[in-house]
Amino acid sequence: MEIYWKRNLYMLWLGLFFNHMAYTLSVPFFPIFLQNDLGLRSGLELWAGISISISFLISGLCAPFWGSLADSYGRKPMLIRSGVGLALAHFANFFVYDLFSFLLVRIFQGVMAGFSPASIALVGTNTPEKHVGYALGVISTSTAAGGIIGPLAGGVLSQWLGLRECFIASGVITLISALIVLVGVKEVHERQVGVRSSVIQDLKHAAGNPQLMRLFGLTLLISTSVLILEPLLTLYVVQIGGSLDKASLSSGIVFSAVGVATVIMGPRWGIIGGRIGYEKILFVGLIGGAIGNLLQLGVHNLIGFGILRFSYGLFFAAVYPALNALIVKHVASDFRGRAVSLNQSASQFGIVAGPLLGGILGGWIGIQFVFLTTGAALLGAALAMKMKSSKQAQRKLAG
Repeated sequence: MEIYWKRNLYMLWLGLFFNHMAYTLSVPFFPIFLQNDLGLRSGLELWAGISISISFLISGLCAPFWGSLADSYGRKPMLIRSGVGLALAHFANFFVYDLFSFLLVRIFQGVMAGFSPASIALVGTNTPEKHVGYALGVISTSTAAGGIIGPLAGGVLSQWLGLRECFIASGVITLISALIVLVGVKEVHERQVGVRSSVIQDLKHAAGNPQLMRLFGLTLLISTSVLILEPLLTLYVVQIGGSLDKASLSSGIVFSAVGVATVIMGPRWGIIGGRIGYEKILFVGLIGGAIGNLLQLGVHNLIGFGILRFSYGLFFAAVYPALNALIVKHVASDFRGRAVSLNQSASQFGIVAGPLLGGILGGWIGIQFVFLTTGAALLGAALAMKMKSSKQAQRKLAG
């Protein structure tokens, strides 16, 4: 473990970077693809939300199964399985010409997902304890970095070649991520002996850990808050002055702003959390995310909106490293892979709920008020967490 952890961290960073870059190369522009290529004219917000959500619903259902296999056979095989499967799904999208086929491909993509949780679990189990916080902070920046390049590259490619060609590019890049893992990652894995636990048993085990269950609940809320805007941002960019012809490029820049901020602050939050405690930086991240969303309610021009999204990202970058580190902290080492996968299920269900809620609320009350709802939810979570911490501190003093 001491020998390979840094190499694994760098290789997994690259793998996750390319994997998420491939995802964000095309997914943020689903509303435009549905409208221009598949001919959808009504209910655009709702169908954009469904097309994003359905993949994550299936992924959430499958995550505990893949996590159990990872604990038995290793995370590296799961990474390669996911990388190849996701690449096939991206390629398949190129040949889609109707909504039903598109949704079927999205379901297959959900079955093949799991690259990110397997990477986090491998880092958590193959990194010396004293370096776990730093490593998780670094690995969290990989998806953010991919989220910077992906939307920008997708915006440029879609203007130059078309959205269908973006799917081919996504497939090729995802295969590269699988190849990096195959060649570069050296996993130290102790295969479990005996009967493998079922998903129900894993859930019962997790339910006996109140701190872990609270973290799962926070993950659900946070994922919902992030993805509630996924089907709406491209449309909102047009509303506040972006050109319809260049909507994919403009929204790509806006999507990338949060990624740039996360790359800048992600590792720093990981280091700070190791010094002052991950609960504290999680609180800071939630408050920053809440305020950032509420402020976006009053911004009505593209440049100001981009700047505000960047500022929001600087604080919200604290959230995921803190959550991952706290999950690793609160479970035994032989349950970490399954705990991370259960947390991924919570995240996936939030990702399912987010786009659906965004699609419904965006078409009903308006996109601006979605920012209000999201900000209020994050603020409530931060205050609830603070009150819980204060009660625990009082109990310790009383005891």
